[in-house]
Parts: sequence; C-alpha cells; structure tokens
Amino acid sequence: MQIRESTASGDGDGDGDDDVEGGVPTILVLNSGSSSLKFGLFTHAGGDEALLLEGSAEGIGRHDGSLRIKSPDGRVLVQQDQLLETQTEALQKLAGVLAHQKYGRPSAVGHRVVHGGPHLRKHQRLTPAVRQRLQDAVHFAPLHIPPALALIDEAAKIFGDAQHFACFDTAFHATMPPLAAQLPLPRRYVKSGVIRYGFHGLSYESLVTQLGAALPPRAVFAHLGNGSSVCALRDGQSVDTSMGLTPTGGVPMGTRSGDLDPGVLLYLMRVEKLDAAALETLLNRHSGLAGYSDGESDMQALERRAAAGDANASLALDAFATAVRKTIGGYAALLGGIDLLVFTGGIGEHSAEIRRRVCDGLAFMGLVESDPAGKVRAIHTEEEKQIARHCRTLLAAQGPTGTR
Repeated sequence: MQIRESTASGDGDGDGDDDVEGGVPTILVLNSGSSSLKFGLFTHAGGDEALLLEGSAEGIGRHDGSLRIKSPDGRVLVQQDQLLETQTEALQKLAGVLAHQKYGRPSAVGHRVVHGGPHLRKHQRLTPAVRQRLQDAVHFAPLHIPPALALIDEAAKIFGDAQHFACFDTAFHATMPPLAAQLPLPRRYVKSGVIRYGFHGLSYESLVTQLGAALPPRAVFAHLGNGSSVCALRDGQSVDTSMGLTPTGGVPMGTRSGDLDPGVLLYLMRVEKLDAAALETLLNRHSGLAGYSDGESDMQALERRAAAGDANASLALDAFATAVRKTIGGYAALLGGIDLLVFTGGIGEHSAEIRRRVCDGLAFMGLVESDPAGKVRAIHTEEEKQIARHCRTLLAAQGPTGTR
C-alpha cells in the first residue's frame, strides 16, 4: 500500500509538470463496476470539470473483454479487444495507454467507493488510516470493498506521485432522518452500524448538480441499471431510498433479489442448508430479473424475448417496473406529492419501454412518460464528473502543502 500521509514532495516518476493541461491539474476518475472499469480524465475550464478523455474496460474476466478510450466528441482513440482478468489488470493496461497520451500524469486520482461502512460517510483524501477503515468495513460489503481496495492499491503504485481521494456512494444519503435510516431491529445493532445507508449517491448528486435551480422541492430519482434504486429528495437532499444496509436491497435488479421476506432466508438456511456464502451468491448473482427469467438479466434481451411472447421475460419486466412504480408511489406519500420524476442509469436513460411500464398507473399524479410539461425526465448521469468535482474541491482545500 503506497497511499501516503503527506504528498508535499511527491514520490512518483513524474517531473511535476507533466500532469498539467494548460497549467490546470488533471484528475483521473476511476469508477469500478462488477465487470467493468470506467474512467474519465478531467481538467477545469469554464467554472466546471471538462472532460479530456473517457473510456472503459468492459467484460473483465471474459474472453470478449475490451478496452476503449474516446475523446469528448465520441471519437474512438483506442480500441483493444482482449481478455482482462481483473480490474487491476485493466487499470495497468489503461495506465499504459494514458502514458502515450499528450496529457501526461494526473495530479489526483478519484475513486468511486460503493460502501465505506459506518465511519466513512464523507468524500475525503485516501490516507493509510482511511484505507484501514475501509478494510475494517469489509463485512458491510464483502462483494464490493475488496475489489475496491485492490484497485486503490494498484492505482497508488501506478500513480504514486498523485493524490488519491475516495468518493462514497453512501455519502449523499447521510441526510436521511432516523425514520428512514434506522432499521426495525434492537438499538444495539444501530450502534454497530446496521442501518440503511443507500447507494447510487454519486449518480444522484450528479442529477442535483445538473438540475441546479430547476430542481423542485419534491423529486424522485430512479437510477435503473443492472443495479437499481429509487431515491426521494426534499429540497435536493435524500430523505429516503430503496437500498438499505447493502446494494442488494430494494427493487429487484439484474441479478440481485431486492427486498425479501426475512422468512425466505430462514427457510433457505433450514431446509436448503445454505450458509452465508451460498446465500450471498444466490441473492446477488442468481436472483432478480435472472431469477424470474431463468437466467437472463440483460434488459434489452428481456425486452426482445417479451416481444416474442416469452412469458417469463414478460413477468421479469412487469415485476421490475411494478416494484419501481410502487416505490415511487410510496415516496409520493412521503413527500406529499412529486414535482419531478427523473430516470437515469443505463435502463432508466435508454429503455422507453421500462419508463412507460413504470409510469403506467401514475398518471393520476401527473406523471406520464411522454409528459410535455417535463414532470418526467430521463437524464444522463455523470458520476465520473461528479467525482472530479469533489476531488478538485478537496485538492484545493489542502492548499500548498497538498500539492506536488
């Protein structure tokens, strides 16, 4: 682990000037998914973060994997089709490609971290102490934190002369009141961190930033993708969200179950003799849309199958859309009405069919998918840009002692 307490002098192999685009420090953002690694390289221009390069390593662990780097106008600069075994290997390949670009080495690296446990609820610089707290929180997200730590460690080796920051998906939901955050368990569990954390926070922050003054007092955001959640916002702050202690809860997702009767888990333990590891695999890898449809989790494939008359695919689509609709309805009651419904995420942005199915039955609240008044919108999330904004702010707050 090469995250340092102080970065005043730098310990990398850069010369101190290679990371500046027009005199402005560049920021590399790493956004890791279950089988992908997205990234963006940013500078600061016109009062906001400006994209220099973006791309992703897709299909990590599969033989059809690929690495693609694009310019801000969408031109493909690098396309490599190859097997990338892990995210760290993908990062190594990415670093090799970036070394040949004109922008040089970044001054800062921002990491999206899905779950920081109970003690890491603010975006902050990565120090040995912060990394240790992440290590201590592994049991809160055993599927997410270990690969995040591996990526952080590899990035610290490759970009040792840069400052590293952790941006947490849970941070946005720290505004939730106890009514939403606390679970109906004995209070001793609250003290040990067993609460509702909420996720997709960086995506939701991005929407709040993009909407700005146009964001009304009562809004519901639905981030729909392979992982999906819904969030209720009052005056731009999270007051409730569908995911809970982990990203497994809430509405059914691509391969995640969403909320279940706890008795189901007890049944599986007693009758099927499943232990914690087997339950974790079942709930996160083989449930949700995949469970309804006998293994298919891709939304486009499900839509094609449903159109061809596949009853299981139709059930998966209906169950997903209905769960999202019911959650939106519940948040309407919580907020006393909804002024704006925003869809985002891969499914939320690109599937008009899902948006239509979700909005079916919500017309009584004025929420219609093709609403010309704009009460229902699809907006592209900008998680990487939001992370860059946080990193730039944290970098500036450190002052001269935090620069290389």
